[in-house]
Amino acid sequence: MILLISDLHLQEERPDITRAFLDLLDGRARHAEALYILGDFFEVWIGDDAMTPFQTTICQALRALSDSGTQVYLMHGNRDFMIGEAFCKAAGCTLLRDPSVVTLGGEPVLLMHGDSLCTLDLGYMKMRRYLRNPVSLWILRHLPLGTRQKLARKLRNESRTQVRMKANDIVDVTPEEVPRVMAEHGVLTLVHGHTHRPAIHKLMVNDQPARRIVLGDWDRQGWALEVDEQGFQLQPFAFP
Repeated sequence: MILLISDLHLQEERPDITRAFLDLLDGRARHAEALYILGDFFEVWIGDDAMTPFQTTICQALRALSDSGTQVYLMHGNRDFMIGEAFCKAAGCTLLRDPSVVTLGGEPVLLMHGDSLCTLDLGYMKMRRYLRNPVSLWILRHLPLGTRQKLARKLRNESRTQVRMKANDIVDVTPEEVPRVMAEHGVLTLVHGHTHRPAIHKLMVNDQPARRIVLGDWDRQGWALEVDEQGFQLQPFAFP
């Protein structure tokens, strides 16, 4: 059994989400072959050198899961794209490129955070290209801690304001982009998060039936995609 989750937005202000995640690690994830976290794991991440006690606790919990035998994979989201190798080494997890093709349920599956599919949001895509540039990342990681904290707050506030103001089709994936990316990677199944709109969408890719599985965000409940001999099951669950 393999588990995939995304968009937990872990933060001290939401202890209910943290408890639910730690409960998952101590329960279902211990019986899983692998756990994939497809971005926006943390609400904000300003650098591996700036880990708070709260983030350290999460890191240690991931390490315990990894040490128990479950493989842990982490992908950047738009909120935590500055997570680096130091955190992953301490947490015992592998940092995945976005996008990545892995084998799940005996088939190649494309994993993405999902923000790069929102191509109609031109302002966001421009900012994304700038922030993910290796030179920009190097500069950001070497800014003083206080400057990074102020910048993170500014970006979070701007993001919330813009999402409220933009039309739904702007902040969702671009329909034409999905089959194009899937065809490019030679897959018939795509799994991503980011949009906070959990669902399984049917579509055609190169005249073949395909599916796009959207993971849900953790807010009033949790979401996990379970892959086992029964297939791909997108499941909500109540917080403990």
